[in-house]
Amino acid sequence: MAKLKLGPLSDDKPVKVTVELPAGLARDLATYGKLLADPGGAPIEPVRLIVPMLERFIATDRGFAKARRSASSSH
Repeated sequence: MAKLKLGPLSDDKPVKVTVELPAGLARDLATYGKLLADPGGAPIEPVRLIVPMLERFIATDRGFAKARRSASSSH
């Protein structure tokens, strides 16, 4: 199996997710939202950062990209 940043997960069906974040991560997301906002503009809410961050993580995971190519070529 390819070396991925995440381990195997079950059930690939889309679901609404509610998570509790560690306080430090919540603060970091809030700070990130402030830094990402337009100068003088309202900070970006942390919840709006989660999906793009996960998409970026997946897009930059070389092990995942390699495994995806391998899996699609074997089908």
